Amino acid sequence: MVFCPKLIKFSGVAAGEACTVVLRGSTNQMVDEAERSLHDALSVLSQTVKETRVVLGGGCSEMLMSCAVEEEARKVKGKKAIAAESFGHALRQIPVILADNAGYDSSDLVSKLRAAHYEGQNDAGLDMNEGTIGSMRKLGITESYKLKRQVVISASEAAEMIIRVDDILRAAPRRREAV
Repeated sequence: MVFCPKLIKFSGVAAGEACTVVLRGSTNQMVDEAERSLHDALSVLSQTVKETRVVLGGGCSEMLMSCAVEEEARKVKGKKAIAAESFGHALRQIPVILADNAGYDSSDLVSKLRAAHYEGQNDAGLDMNEGTIGSMRKLGITESYKLKRQVVISASEAAEMIIRVDDILRAAPRRREAV
């Protein structure tokens, strides 16, 4: 299904004045989804205006973090190393999802991106216009630092909660007394 919304732009509104956005759709679910998407976009935009720092996009920052986590995982022993390696792998899923959503061969692109980062190309990311690896700095592809930071924090907290639940479930059972 292709969704092609019609857009009517009202201009000439003085800066600082209130604006109205009218959402229409064929079903209530479609309008609700459009409202959620608009709310999310406006929230990110408002946070970006307040916090102007940005990180390189196109999966570049996730691949940098993934390489750093994998480097540290080599220094850790035991089960913690497995958890660290898994976290590094999870970070690589963002570029995979980007490539998949753009209709490209994600395994090929992400392996090339990973190789580029290990070769020292720290600004390498996915150029979704060309379906190749490119310099995110040269292409001007950035993302909000605050949003990226919150995504990583939320993912880390979720992983920590899963590990805690697993530790609880793996605890040695209490001994039962014979009756």
